[in-house]
Amino acid sequence: MAGQQHDTLRADAQQNRHRILEAARGALASSGDASLNSIAKKAGVGPGTLYRHFPNREALVLAVYRYDLQQLADTAPKLLADHPPTEALRLWFDQLAHYGMIEHGLAGVLNAATSDDLASETYEPLIGAITQLLQACTEDGGIRAGHNPDDVLLILGSLWRIDPGPGAEAKAGRLLDLLMAGLRAGAPKPELRATAGARSGRRQRTRRRTVRGLSGWLSALSLFRSPAALPTRAPGRPVSGEPSRSG
Repeated sequence: MAGQQHDTLRADAQQNRHRILEAARGALASSGDASLNSIAKKAGVGPGTLYRHFPNREALVLAVYRYDLQQLADTAPKLLADHPPTEALRLWFDQLAHYGMIEHGLAGVLNAATSDDLASETYEPLIGAITQLLQACTEDGGIRAGHNPDDVLLILGSLWRIDPGPGAEAKAGRLLDLLMAGLRAGAPKPELRATAGARSGRRQRTRRRTVRGLSGWLSALSLFRSPAALPTRAPGRPVSGEPSRSG
């Protein structure tokens, strides 16, 4: 009974934390100066609940920062499952640009609080997502092989220097167009990719025919060697066509 009550309290605490983070994301996106009390009210919790999870503004901002980056990294496999690789890559870039504009207002707090440990902690999920997306695009032939994920992340960092406001999204879109054009430069031409795909399809069909032929040959060989397929005779009786050895 006590264990169930503890689990319930723990689940409630996790839900409160999640609500606070979601409310903070929206409030800080609108204004980097949003007060903690206004965030608590938006999350539907009391100020005391917010301060139990996040004792000060810096702790809340850093938690939102970590939360958003992990959410962003987690979208990469989902985008690849729902879209062609190059389209998934561009959509992920768009999400990163949007996130960068949200975080622009928090730059002062982040710059003051960011440490090597935090940088390492947030670097790994992002570089993992970029690596996965680039690999899928390379295998699909949509971009040139050999791009370094660290270089791509460094270029994407320019998105976070765009001042939010009118024209920010258009400017981010132009920068991403340039990045995508650079990634595509030297990629196999569409007709070559189609030819390669046709060759791959022919190879697969040839392998299937070979496997079926080999399976049939093995089946026939197995039948030939089976005792049931060999001529039988009763003791003392010659098989038809076999000379008698009597006498």
